[in-house]
Amino acid sequence: MSHDDYPLGLTAQVSLYPLRQEHLSPAINAALAIWRDRGLDVHPGPMSTLIAGNEETVWEALRAAFAAAAANGETVMVVTVSNACPWPPSQHQ
Repeated sequence: MSHDDYPLGLTAQVSLYPLRQEHLSPAINAALAIWRDRGLDVHPGPMSTLIAGNEETVWEALRAAFAAAAANGETVMVVTVSNACPWPPSQHQ
């Protein structure tokens, strides 16, 4: 099976770490809302979230999610992006 046999898209594993913030959930919830609002497949886990969708939407949503999280304070975002992971991602929950 060639790469052309798969839908164009990306899967990203994202870990978001709000730093020196009294409450962590506002930054994380802002990122989750952005990914969902853009129609991405979103699968939150205890330490990271898997998101999947078309390439342009994933990249734009990662940028927007970081900006939203950073609006709450200092933030670290760790992202692994792949065009070779299962599409759409399997349910891990």
